[in-house]
Amino acid sequence: MNLYINNERISEINTNVYTIKDLNQDTEYTIYIEEISTKDKSEEIKVKTLSESYVVNVKDFGAKGDGIELDTAAMQAAIVACPLHGRILVPEGKYLLTPIFLKSNITIEFEEGAVLLGAQDRNKYPILPGVLKGSGNEEYFLGSWEGDPADCFASLITGINVENVNIIGNGIIDGNASIENWWFDAKKKRIAWRPRTIFLVGCKNILVESITVKNSPSWTIHPLMSEDLKFINLNIENPKDSPNTDGLDPESCKNVHILGVYFSVGDDCIAIKSGKIFISKIKTIPSQHIYIRNCNMNFGHGAVVLGSEMSSGIKNIYVENCLFNETDRGIRIKTRRGRGDTAIIDEIYARNLKMNKVLTPFTINCFYFCDVDGKTEYVWSKEKLPVDDRTPYIGNIYLENITCLDAQVAAGFMYGLPERKIKKVKMENIYVNFAAEAESGQADMLSFIEPMCKNGFYFNNIEELELKDIVVENAATDQIIKLNIDKENILI
Repeated sequence: MNLYINNERISEINTNVYTIKDLNQDTEYTIYIEEISTKDKSEEIKVKTLSESYVVNVKDFGAKGDGIELDTAAMQAAIVACPLHGRILVPEGKYLLTPIFLKSNITIEFEEGAVLLGAQDRNKYPILPGVLKGSGNEEYFLGSWEGDPADCFASLITGINVENVNIIGNGIIDGNASIENWWFDAKKKRIAWRPRTIFLVGCKNILVESITVKNSPSWTIHPLMSEDLKFINLNIENPKDSPNTDGLDPESCKNVHILGVYFSVGDDCIAIKSGKIFISKIKTIPSQHIYIRNCNMNFGHGAVVLGSEMSSGIKNIYVENCLFNETDRGIRIKTRRGRGDTAIIDEIYARNLKMNKVLTPFTINCFYFCDVDGKTEYVWSKEKLPVDDRTPYIGNIYLENITCLDAQVAAGFMYGLPERKIKKVKMENIYVNFAAEAESGQADMLSFIEPMCKNGFYFNNIEELELKDIVVENAATDQIIKLNIDKENILI
């Protein structure tokens, strides 16, 4: 496709999510695209760019950009001094930083060649307390670790209760983590829990676009209790063996758009969460209305994951037009007893996906064995236990038009609780092909499950199962294995 702006050809584009850059502020533009071979043109759209008050260069505030001296104070001074609706410009250079804190109504732009490089000395990082107590004993949640309020180090870019912020440009935000520092002994709390690279808590109307974020100490981008968020055209890159380096984890967030993002990470590419049971009893904020489109997920444990910290609920999630490449699992839902009766996963839609070399393309696991109590009998028991205020719920799951090539372990593994079955799974036009030399493995993480290899779809404890046009090739078992299904409509 050719891109035209004001009837002038600007560039050739080959992606379906594209960022137009270097426009003038407060200016009207007419934009259309043209198919190269046929010369067919799209409809014209007219846009007007926003006005900005001032441009503030961080080097005018003393930033060296040499990668040797700490530039934290100069960068923070530029942010604090930037006028309302101003733009903070970070020119080419390597800026060694400890955490910087955002304020509302600003844009930060990283030019080509600009790198924010996280300092490796944790003693220089401020700590965000997990909980602050108010005068009336009310609780203010700030720091977070894996679904609970907890003291954690501030992140390289930290936003607290800010709104109307844009983080854009062609630069790199490098957490500078490695096995020698942040990734060493990763499950142990040392002073405080590891920082993220970008952490947003209580924020509104945030755009992060076009930058590269890499080498994160833990989760790469973590919005918490925030809303109206856009993550567009990002590259999120962490080594395949780096611990807990999820790509993007919206937690108790709403109205989130994740578009055209490339992921190559050491844990889940996208993990949608809403906290553990402790915080859900105090502040029940579900994750909802999250839209994931045209993304490319590579090498993570899961491509799009819901849970397992989901005690405040997850609903209205839409995943479309994405590529999953060599992730352990594709669409993955994980929960367990103990998440609570507000732990509701419902109205989940995934369609028009292509998966390549995904070990198990589809999983729903209601016996996920995380945390210190995760391998107790209460969690792993397959007996029908009483339904109480600790029992989670999974509602309607819809999967459509999905092709999975060279799968290995199982086509799908969906295992609900016997006392509260998965309400409905509807799958239509699904194709799974197993690799000829597939290796055995665990379909998901739960106790007392045997390894599988080239297994078909396994469904257990589902109220309503609807299957249409399902094809599984080269399976070593039956194409469909069903147990404890109350109602079924199967046309394959």
